Amino acid sequence: MKKAILATKIGMTQIYNEDNVLVPVTVLEAGPCVVTQIKTVENDGYSAVQVGFADQKEKVVSKDKSGRKEVAHRHGVNKAEMGHFKKAGVGAKRYVREFKFENADEYALAQEIKADIFAVGDKVDATAISKGKGFQGAIKRLGQHRGPMKHGSKFHRHQGSNGACSSPSRVFKGKGMPGHMGHVKVTVQNLEVVRVDADKNLLLVKGAVPGPKKALVTLKETTRAEA
Repeated sequence: MKKAILATKIGMTQIYNEDNVLVPVTVLEAGPCVVTQIKTVENDGYSAVQVGFADQKEKVVSKDKSGRKEVAHRHGVNKAEMGHFKKAGVGAKRYVREFKFENADEYALAQEIKADIFAVGDKVDATAISKGKGFQGAIKRLGQHRGPMKHGSKFHRHQGSNGACSSPSRVFKGKGMPGHMGHVKVTVQNLEVVRVDADKNLLLVKGAVPGPKKALVTLKETTRAEA
C-alpha cells in the first residue's frame, strides 16, 4: 500500500460523468492529515507512518467547587498525547491512525497528506463504523421469515424454534437470534474515485460508503483487483 488518507463522510449526492451518465457518489472531506510519527524496523520492529486528522483542543483541567480537587473535562487531548504531538511539531489531532506504507521512509514529520494523493479513476477501499440500529428482532436483523398472519395464529414476528427438546437439550452456537444490530467495522472494496477537489479537500467516490454523516472513514489503495 502506497496511498491512504483519513476522511469525514459528508453525505451522498449524484453527478453526471463525461458520458452524461448519472452516477451516485459519496462526498468525503479527505484530510488534510499530518504525519505525527514515523515507525522504523530498527526502533519499532516494523515500518509504518502514523497520521493525525481533525484539529482538537487540549484537555482543560480546572478546580471543583471546593477548590481542592482537580477535575479534567471529558473532551480534549491529555498531556501525554499533547507531548506526542509537540514532539512531531504539529497541533493536537482528534484522530490518530497508522498506515503501513511501502514507501514509509519517504515521509517526514509534520508532512501533510492531502486529498490530491488520489486521482480520478483510482480504486479505494473504504472502512468505517456502520450505522447502529440498536436491539432488533430476527426478522430485521437476519431476514428470517415471519409466522402466519391469519386470526388465531399468535405467532407473527416472534422467533421460531431455537433447538431440539431432549437431544441435545441445548441451543447450538451460531444460532441466529435477536440482538444488537449495526455499529460494526465495515469495509467496502474497490470503489472508484470519480472526482477530486484538492482546494476544498473533497473526494467523490462512486457508490455508498459505510457509516452515518460525520463518520470517520479510512480510505486505502484497494487490495482487490477488479475481475
